[in-house]
Amino acid sequence: MSLAQDYRKAMSQAGTTQFQEVIRQELEYSMKVELDKILATAPQNELEHTKKDLEGFKKLFHRFLQEKGPSVDWGKIQRPPEDSIQPYEKIKARGLPVNITSVLNKLVVVKLNGGLGTSMGCKGPKSLIGVRNENTFLDLTVQQIEHLNKTYNTDVPLVLMNSFNTDEDTKKILQKYSHSRVKIYTFNQSRYPRINKESLLPIAKDVSYSGENTEAWYPPGHGDIYSSFYNSGLLDTLIGEGKEYIFVSNIDNLGATVDLYILNHLMNPPNGKCCEFVMEVTNKTRADVKGGTLTQYDNKLRLVEIAQVPKAHVDEFKSVSKFKIFNTNNLWISLPAIKRLQEENAIDMEIIVNPKTLDGGLNVIQLETAVGAAVKSFENSLGINVPRSRFLPVKTTSDLLLVMSNLYSLHAGSLTMSEKREFPTVPLVKLGSSFTKVQDYLTRFESIPDMLELDHLTVSGDVTFGKNVALKGTVIIIANHGDRIDIPPGAVLENKIVSGNLRILDH
Repeated sequence: MSLAQDYRKAMSQAGTTQFQEVIRQELEYSMKVELDKILATAPQNELEHTKKDLEGFKKLFHRFLQEKGPSVDWGKIQRPPEDSIQPYEKIKARGLPVNITSVLNKLVVVKLNGGLGTSMGCKGPKSLIGVRNENTFLDLTVQQIEHLNKTYNTDVPLVLMNSFNTDEDTKKILQKYSHSRVKIYTFNQSRYPRINKESLLPIAKDVSYSGENTEAWYPPGHGDIYSSFYNSGLLDTLIGEGKEYIFVSNIDNLGATVDLYILNHLMNPPNGKCCEFVMEVTNKTRADVKGGTLTQYDNKLRLVEIAQVPKAHVDEFKSVSKFKIFNTNNLWISLPAIKRLQEENAIDMEIIVNPKTLDGGLNVIQLETAVGAAVKSFENSLGINVPRSRFLPVKTTSDLLLVMSNLYSLHAGSLTMSEKREFPTVPLVKLGSSFTKVQDYLTRFESIPDMLELDHLTVSGDVTFGKNVALKGTVIIIANHGDRIDIPPGAVLENKIVSGNLRILDH
């Protein structure tokens, strides 16, 4: 029996036995030996940061071996007290700061830019996918901040947290913004080794991450921001420049723009008590049942993710009536607080164990953390229940269709729901597998349909759309296997189900 099998057997038994402890120490020792071998292959110029990465991984692995079963005790979960999640309207009612310029000068915008566009069939960083009038996620972000800096004569910098997957391509593209009125900084999140699910040892044999070794490494989730930001030296630089807060969000959330009302609340707290961490939450709909939620746990606000919930309580967790809100991952965090907690080694985030199967069929696990999970480590943390418009993520081509359409208008990099839409809800759009890749999706629309009056769209199979199509109400278009449906130019589909075969042939 392998050490890892002994460990699993020991951990399934009640109590912490001496046997469990011995095995745990042996596993940690085996891991240390393997990591030392990997470190020995690092070239001199990479030695320092590889060492930091592997040290960070070792700490995470140590905690992984300590933890047993789901990381939350369901009986302790309570609804957060009323005042710990404030409605956005209440924050907005306090008005704008007297001196917007001086308040903005204390802010830094951080975008999480570690992800690739693979799930949408694109090579390279996701932030470089075109989303609106040929503008990429990154273009829109730069335009938003430049607009702020010009309007209020401020100096809000943009910081990108890249991963080893996105860093090189992102840096090449950044040259195009050299004349924009935004200072752009980057730092890299850590690079951790994937571990074999059976042996619990790294699959990497050396530090390289090209060729055969590409699958041996991974960026360990956005919870890595605290240590990477600190280790990069950028945190200290920004504090030295008088910056006090970061506004962190996913680069693919087009609703995550700088909100002056929230910033004012942070800079001028109503009770004089400095709030070190704000999490923007919004009301759940049926589409968000898997989103992490804010709860009260051991007298602290705590983010609970679906992966941490014991199986018997998953349905309860998904319930829209019990847990009404979810985390948008738009976070406002105090820079001095990050520095303090990082130096005290006091940022506590639950470990997310993410199992993967590599191309060759090997089962591995990667240990990750989530940025919002640190909410319980900060003082006076607060949730703000924001309008749904601040959560507009583009994860699929179905989302892309919404943001490319006339449902939204674009101004200075910010998308807002068109005033011509009578009700502010976002239609439900489900495009089938023929639309998954951005390139395929684009060839299937001669132009983006008019969707101002759409409630629900489902498209499945080989379907194309001609120019100037309008979709209203509920529209379902299903081409069965072997069939093809061409929606003719200028067609208006209102509360229609289209199925079978419909070919428009040129003559």
